[in-house]
Amino acid sequence: MNQRILFLGPPGAGKGTQAERLAASRNLLHLSTGELLRAEVAAGSALGDEAEAVMARGELVSDSLVLAIVRARLACCSGGWLLDGFPRNLAQAKALQQLLEEIGQPIELVVLLALDDETLVQRLLSRGRADDNEVVIRNRLIVYRDQTEPLIAFYSAQGLLTSVAASGTVEAIAERISAVVG
Repeated sequence: MNQRILFLGPPGAGKGTQAERLAASRNLLHLSTGELLRAEVAAGSALGDEAEAVMARGELVSDSLVLAIVRARLACCSGGWLLDGFPRNLAQAKALQQLLEEIGQPIELVVLLALDDETLVQRLLSRGRADDNEVVIRNRLIVYRDQTEPLIAFYSAQGLLTSVAASGTVEAIAERISAVVG
């Protein structure tokens, strides 16, 4: 059974929803980058204070700070984990791989949630968020293709990648993921 899992996929593919379900059902630590940052800030840790100062200036939290937070969370994790929302580009993937090798917790499986663009656009539009209009969504997909999609080849070359169709009901997708996780 795979215990150290990374979820990849375009915006709207259901990574967060499926990660929460799988983590809960398998008793895995769910590491969502946004949630990690908010938790560190709420805890008042030194890393959280640093992240809060960066975000208060309207800037993106650096890769090194995100990696430091991931390292801190995994250092006290004796069980399995599921990482979702990070890495977002090849440089981050290589830095994460180095970190995981250093702490002896390499990724065992990368699950790609695959879905066609038109379904993604419709799914994101149906969420009804103020920032989810078709132009913004299509731009997010372009950014995904440019920055994150190269991770598919990176993890595939390592024999870690498995693609799962992210269409259908939440339950059907969860069943497909569960089948590949083992």
